[in-house]
Amino acid sequence: MNNTRILGLDVSKDNVTCFLWDFSKQLEPRKIYIDYQFLRLYSNPEGIKRLLELEPDVAVLEPTGGNYSKLWVTKLIEAGITVILVGHTQLRAHRTDMGLPDKDDQADALALANYYWTHQDNPSRFVRMRDPVVARMRDMSLRIHHSNRVQSPLINRIKQDLAWQFPEGAKKTLDCVLFWGWLAGARKSARYDNLLSGTVGLGLTEETRRLAKLLHQVALHELLLEKELRECLYDVRFNEYRRIMSEFGFGDRVQALLISQIYPLQNYLIEGKPEVVWTRSKLHPEKKTKKRLSERRFVKALGLAPSRENSGDRSQTQKAGSQLCRIALWQWLFCRIEVAKGRPKSEQGERISRHFDTLKANKPIKLARSKTLAYAARELFYRLVDVI
Repeated sequence: MNNTRILGLDVSKDNVTCFLWDFSKQLEPRKIYIDYQFLRLYSNPEGIKRLLELEPDVAVLEPTGGNYSKLWVTKLIEAGITVILVGHTQLRAHRTDMGLPDKDDQADALALANYYWTHQDNPSRFVRMRDPVVARMRDMSLRIHHSNRVQSPLINRIKQDLAWQFPEGAKKTLDCVLFWGWLAGARKSARYDNLLSGTVGLGLTEETRRLAKLLHQVALHELLLEKELRECLYDVRFNEYRRIMSEFGFGDRVQALLISQIYPLQNYLIEGKPEVVWTRSKLHPEKKTKKRLSERRFVKALGLAPSRENSGDRSQTQKAGSQLCRIALWQWLFCRIEVAKGRPKSEQGERISRHFDTLKANKPIKLARSKTLAYAARELFYRLVDVI
């Protein structure tokens, strides 16, 4: 163990709580928690300066929202300090094992430092830091998702006003690019000028025009985000990933989101191969059952494997993994698999479509969809393993 000066950082909205300890000395968690003078630094020049003056060997923190931790992580990395991330679930369990009180900033900072000291020889205990291009691609995906959420209320408000101002345009979809550009004043159209002059409505108001201009600006911003997203996606390292994902009929946005979640695939493998173990069956102790651990980690990362909690007669299932990936894959299922004319013209697409049709004929539709998505995720995993 080479790193002894370990800095635990609990990140808040505009500040961090610091716990720096030289682990060549004995650590008594309860006593330290009471006696230690925890340092709280704010996101200003003085706070950054004092943080770097601590000169730790390694800084440990939770991945608490990229926006809150990004400033601190960037400054630490620029100063040549190693940054390590610890998952929320792992930290909560470790804090309890240390006998610390209910969650607070000081207890978290102390537990983070001690967690790294305890597990630093086992990399699988920590959250991986994303490659810069992958991190940027994920950021673009999140921003595009936010842009879509911003557009929806604007469109609804404009359409409600058009219903009495200009009914001829109230049912226009976003595919009618000319109409929305004309409404925002960004494009000219004699057709819509004529329709407006003879409308049965009460005429467009300045408020509607202003909202249309705002919607137009949001749409232009989204186009710029998509351009940057594609620049990241076309990195040569992702060529094989994209080729395989194209077989499934995934578009650029879905590909970028999935790659940002699972790249590199080697994180799910052991010495380049899927991890498989044989364990005693819970239902039939005299038998052994095969557990495909790599496959399950991959499917769970995409938000398609449930997390189960069993206690006595009670069994509870919760969704785990990326919610955005789960939503994107459900949308892919609705648009590319359920709609016959939209199905991918590939061996993978046809196999998944047949699987869905078989399940649909024998099971409730919701269950058929869920099982089809899990099946598609497993197929994607093994195709990637075969090629990459």
